[in-house]
Amino acid sequence: MFNRFQRFYTSIKVAADVVMLTLAFALAYVSRFEGPIPVFYGLPAVEETLLSLATVLIVFPVTYRQARLYATNRARTHIGEVFEVFKATIMATLIVVALTYFTRERYSRLMLAFFAGYSFVGVSAVRLVLRAVLNEVRRRGFNLKSILVIGAGELGQRVIETVEGHKELGFRVEGVLTLRPEKVGLQVQGVPVVGHIKDVDAVLDARPVDQVIIAVPLEEQAAVKPLMEQLALRTVDVKVVPDLYQYVTLYGGLEEFGGLPIISLQGDPMTGWNMVAKRVFDILFALVAIAVSAPIMLAVALAVRLTSRGPLLYAQERMGMDGETFHILKFRTMRVDAEVTGAMMASKDDPRRTPIGTFLRKYSLDELPQFFNVLMGDMSLVGPRPERPVFIEEFKKQIPRYHLRHKVKAGITGWAQINGLRGQTSIQKRIEYDLYYIENWSLLMDLKILIRTALGGFLSKNAY
Repeated sequence: MFNRFQRFYTSIKVAADVVMLTLAFALAYVSRFEGPIPVFYGLPAVEETLLSLATVLIVFPVTYRQARLYATNRARTHIGEVFEVFKATIMATLIVVALTYFTRERYSRLMLAFFAGYSFVGVSAVRLVLRAVLNEVRRRGFNLKSILVIGAGELGQRVIETVEGHKELGFRVEGVLTLRPEKVGLQVQGVPVVGHIKDVDAVLDARPVDQVIIAVPLEEQAAVKPLMEQLALRTVDVKVVPDLYQYVTLYGGLEEFGGLPIISLQGDPMTGWNMVAKRVFDILFALVAIAVSAPIMLAVALAVRLTSRGPLLYAQERMGMDGETFHILKFRTMRVDAEVTGAMMASKDDPRRTPIGTFLRKYSLDELPQFFNVLMGDMSLVGPRPERPVFIEEFKKQIPRYHLRHKVKAGITGWAQINGLRGQTSIQKRIEYDLYYIENWSLLMDLKILIRTALGGFLSKNAY
């Protein structure tokens, strides 16, 4: 039943692609030869146009097939689907260009460029509509793939919760096999435990199962080898959920090193082009911010000079990316002898503040010189707020995963700050927000945080 439906769905995708490719070809022809763009060599012959259409209707679907766009991949996201269509469109276009170059003397490169754009948009739109329709069908309980989970422990429970939480993917857990005989006959997350792990052959013979997911804890891995030998004799799909994922902390996942699969437990969130993009973003916005705030900084500097003795700026050691220290710049809001007895965190109604210091700290005007820290590369516009090294060692002992906030550059503002976590608020909660930012970072998120900061995100009752 499932295979018949899958073949039917695949045929629908192929037919839809052919229709959209034909429509894209017609639109490209009209755009090139019947639009405002001058035509210098006359219209192409009908035979030549039909030959071009036949070429794309052969090359593009074949390329889509090679890109596995007709294969079942329920875990692929909408964005992933569009990106695969984009890559296949580029490849197919290059193949058409090569074939046309070697077989014909003249062809319209501009028309081909129009066609590539139209086909990408059209095919992507149809794929997204088909996925939306199919997701709704699956939510209603149709076209489901059955799963047998091996492992009734915590890892198996997480698998079942994940499947139940994503019904649009079209999976249904039929049963669970356990390593502990006493659990047979019980339920895990509402799913029956149908047998012991040794009963896998009997269970697969009795039940129509499309996929087996092995979710066995590390201490029970000895049972996996004979199980895999049994499953190797069957055509059922087999997936393994590694128990190592309990140790994944930040940007971990499956990687490949020279063809060797490796599970990364901890990685860098911003590498390659992500790092370049964030740095360019920081420089451009910092330059604009300095230009806009220059009159304010001049006024603050004058106020600091007139209300207290000492330097205008205060350079304090902070810890940034990869644990390296730098000196953060701030307008001075404390007396020169504020820390003569040792390092102390600021507190509400702190007696060490200068006459203008309370006002500057309340509205975060003392932070304005940090735009120069951004230009120098010590900081980013958005990121976890940097702490003083003298306090960090104690935080590391008290708060798990505290050190992970140093995987990125410290920021002038951050996700925690715009949510009111400033001053002497919970360090634990602040770290949770910082790690959420790191794990979900994007330039769009940075822009949203900056906008919320500009609209009053720093006007917190906890700022002092």
